[in-house]
Amino acid sequence: MSFSLNILMDLQEIWRYQFMQNAIEAGTLTAIVSGVTGYFVVLRKSAFTAHAFSEIGFAGAAWAVLSGIPPLAGLLIGSNLGGLGIALLGRRAVNRDTQIGIVLAFSLGLGLLFISLYSGYATQTYSILFGEILGVSRDQVVETLAASAGILVCTGLFYRPLLFSSLDEDVAEAKGMPMLALGIAFMAVVACAVSFAVEVTGVLLVFSLMVTPGATAQYLTSKPSRAIACSVVIALIATWLGLFLSFYTPYPVSFFITAEAFVFYVLVRLVYTRFRWEKISSGSLLKPPVDRGG
Repeated sequence: MSFSLNILMDLQEIWRYQFMQNAIEAGTLTAIVSGVTGYFVVLRKSAFTAHAFSEIGFAGAAWAVLSGIPPLAGLLIGSNLGGLGIALLGRRAVNRDTQIGIVLAFSLGLGLLFISLYSGYATQTYSILFGEILGVSRDQVVETLAASAGILVCTGLFYRPLLFSSLDEDVAEAKGMPMLALGIAFMAVVACAVSFAVEVTGVLLVFSLMVTPGATAQYLTSKPSRAIACSVVIALIATWLGLFLSFYTPYPVSFFITAEAFVFYVLVRLVYTRFRWEKISSGSLLKPPVDRGG
């Protein structure tokens, strides 16, 4: 396929193929879910958690391949069990690095064991590591739709307490909020989101959808609702553009998605830094607020 300057014609060409329709639909759903949950991952300073879930889920997926069951089922089982273990070992989100490292090390060991016991072709394992969105079937799109709806509904149900506890854990705990229950619920939501994001970017590149858009959105706005919307838009643009470019080039989708998300983050960060320095230089950030009296 050759790229032309007629974007509409190029898009029509892409949409002719069923595997591209499946990839776009699954990628869209995954980007929306990743953008929403990823914002809270960044807000709660739990980026390491999202990365850990993907590698913990890899152990579950490796076990699933060894057992002859769908890898996604193993991803969901492994990441949810890992998330439950992390939530129980570390009650506060900011103090879980040690617990995550312990669970992660054990899970990676299990994953290596399952891979060594597997005697078949490593195609499925490779797709788990690096993503294989172009191989998504129609049934997997339906599964992703159902899972995405469930994840978004669950996130909406405890949106306010989750946001409150994410902004200030000390105050939330002092007010008697169920921090352990919130932690377990959030871990389960992120575990499911990561499991489906793995289909798009793979275990090793899951940061590109689960963390980078949310981190970028925080530099664009301080309002949570707007930041979540920005995070979703960034994830969608990276996914759609990645699929478009990969269709007309010999390079993998995951590369384009990760590269686009990273470049956009760097650009936003540079603009934000320059804007802030201009404010400091002009003295607007140092001026005391005007006392209007009354």
